Amino acid sequence: MNKIKIGIIGAGRIGRVHANALTNSIPQAEVVAISDTFVQSAEKAAADFGIPEFFADYHEILNDPTIDAVLVCSPTNTHAQITIEAANAGKHIFCEKPVDLTIERILEAKTAAEKAGVKLQIGFNRRFDHNFNRIHRLAKDGKLGDLQILRITSRDPEPPSAEYAKNSGGMFLDMTIHDFDMAYFLADSEVEEVFAATAVTVDPAIGAAGDIDTAVVTLRFKNGAIGVIDNCRKAAYGYDQRVEYFGTKGAAIAENDRETNVTVADADAVRSDKPLYFFLERYMQSFREELCQFIDAILNDKPVPVNIEDGLRPIRIALAAKKSALENRPVRLSEIN
Repeated sequence: MNKIKIGIIGAGRIGRVHANALTNSIPQAEVVAISDTFVQSAEKAAADFGIPEFFADYHEILNDPTIDAVLVCSPTNTHAQITIEAANAGKHIFCEKPVDLTIERILEAKTAAEKAGVKLQIGFNRRFDHNFNRIHRLAKDGKLGDLQILRITSRDPEPPSAEYAKNSGGMFLDMTIHDFDMAYFLADSEVEEVFAATAVTVDPAIGAAGDIDTAVVTLRFKNGAIGVIDNCRKAAYGYDQRVEYFGTKGAAIAENDRETNVTVADADAVRSDKPLYFFLERYMQSFREELCQFIDAILNDKPVPVNIEDGLRPIRIALAAKKSALENRPVRLSEIN
């Protein structure tokens, strides 16, 4: 197999990001079809990226025996069902996070993929970011010593609508889930206990919808280290994505990516560019790299770099954080079965 034939399910924002990467910079892949319930979106994506076929019904992709793999880029509440159906159809699967908002459905998807013997990769793209990956390598090589404190800052430039917040599963499962995955990835240790302090400081309508928009989460890792994650749905200056790994031999700090790293100093002020505006600008390289590794895993029969267990772990942490915020107490991961 020299080239993987791919179908993309979902032609929204992330579906288009992946279509662009696959068609323009990954020669080992060939996107042959794209689907979306809003067929006009699929048609436009097909025209924009030179994809031969488009459909309203994703089953057209699953039923095509020439398609080797699918990308599940549809709304979150459809991920598990499509993943299970794709596995049953014998397709390798790249599924955007989260696979589902419940542990039970994630385990069903896991069982289906294992039974079918197909690859299943989860889309936690930040692991492939050039900055965070550099810290990961330094930690793995022992350059930073034993981890003592891990700090992760993640703040969006603009909040979502209250309607989106209402249907997203909540900020911990929608936004912080990336940070929970990054915490495990960098700490290389399971989380034992979570304490979450939350607030609504950005948009009262988000609170009225039953969600939060501001949080600080403390993590206790099995290796003895402490993690601190701070989130907010809005930062006036742009997309704030920073990490600090503080260890016994030193620290590694990843600052925000900017359009340039030029600092201008004059008699009035010292100025630099604001952070890149949002995740499409900030993480485009990581989206491309995760797909490269997915294709490589299929072509060379290697394990995928982010598996279903990696997809389950941040869900458990997120559920523990929600329970902690609700009950105003630390919650051990052992409480989340």
